[in-house]
Amino acid sequence: MTTTPEPANLTPDQKKYGAHDIPSYLDPNNIGPYEIYLEQVERVTPYLGKLAYWVETLKRPKRILVVDVPVHLDDGSVAHFEGYRVQHNTSRGPAKGGVRYHQDVTLSEVMALSAWMTVKNAAVNLPYGGGKGGIRLDPRKYSQGELERVTRRYTSEIGLIIGPEKDIPAPDVNTGPQTMAWMMDTYSMNVGRTATGVVTGKPVSLGGSLGRGDATGRGVFVAGAEAMQKLGMPLEGARIAVQGFGNVGEAAARIFHEHGAKVVAIQDVTGTIYSEAGINPAVALSHLRATGSILGLGGTEELTREDFWGVPCDVLIPAALEKQITLANAGRIQARLIVEGANGPTIPAADDLLSEKGVTVVPDVLANAGGVTVSYFEWVQDFSSYFWTEDQINERLDRIMRDAFRSLWDVKERHGVTLRTAVYIVACTRVLEARALRGLYP
Repeated sequence: MTTTPEPANLTPDQKKYGAHDIPSYLDPNNIGPYEIYLEQVERVTPYLGKLAYWVETLKRPKRILVVDVPVHLDDGSVAHFEGYRVQHNTSRGPAKGGVRYHQDVTLSEVMALSAWMTVKNAAVNLPYGGGKGGIRLDPRKYSQGELERVTRRYTSEIGLIIGPEKDIPAPDVNTGPQTMAWMMDTYSMNVGRTATGVVTGKPVSLGGSLGRGDATGRGVFVAGAEAMQKLGMPLEGARIAVQGFGNVGEAAARIFHEHGAKVVAIQDVTGTIYSEAGINPAVALSHLRATGSILGLGGTEELTREDFWGVPCDVLIPAALEKQITLANAGRIQARLIVEGANGPTIPAADDLLSEKGVTVVPDVLANAGGVTVSYFEWVQDFSSYFWTEDQINERLDRIMRDAFRSLWDVKERHGVTLRTAVYIVACTRVLEARALRGLYP
């Protein structure tokens, strides 16, 4: 029996993952955010037992749609934007995941985000697979009318693969209820009926769910509070540092503050502020809305972006974008606990360093699952046309997040691994069990 020799001139990434594991449409010398996900899958593979037979399923998105989004701008010119929709896996149900508008959106990023959605949905046992979408544009440079036209054209272009039982988009970075209203209306006009279940995160008046706005930040709080209890950290007076003061970071900061914790540092795109005495998130938000910046808030001092990572704190919440915690700043972090509100904020090498330092990380695929959980509630309510109260929503969300955290913590303790690895063990097992049971067609 002969063996096939390893191809010559492999890049380091190809040697790590296998030459056939990197899709041809990615640059093997610069894979991008999808590299983080691939490494996470490699790390969990030894724990999958016989299901490792199917592990290549996790490394390849099921479907990728790249679209051109041409629109008329207000000045009469025509602009073209890159749009993406990636369905990573649908073994356990329809694809589910947000749509982000950002000038740095890439295919690799959307692939990674869709893959993390697969893991996230399986981790909290929602009947979904993973999907994600994005448009490469800076929304700050365009009018409301231009953004509406972009949204409607993008929705029409990806309408081939989305639908209430196929793929359900939701808000993400720089999108929100209004964006989802435009997407729902556009899809509905194209299919000839009102289809409220095609997206989640809609306004309540269009079939949206109460509690959706704070859901991701609330989930961050619940997961963080559970971790603090496991670690013997008191919630009252705990010092919290938050990176990102958008929907997730602001809500998480506010709910921690309401439960007696002390927010000592906030960083967003406008700058970094610090106060040892504590910052009231509601006051900070009012200041941001009034001035366009968190800087200049009374009772706070301005720090450099780099100094944010070294502030004295007990809990750090990265709630901005991916690849924020790196080898360059992980060593400066003083927190005992990191709760990832953003997707993919910590690179694997920094993860290892933090583990060596004794820092516990509640990974994104668990910590920020509150958003998709309430999106699931919204989807269910749209199908039944029966809507729950906000108290019912929050009670069910808290229970799902608590139960998921405790079961995953038990897996962590049993295997002697990080919480991230424990989440991947459980989630990947669930996805691959479904893949194995369904088999391959034809």
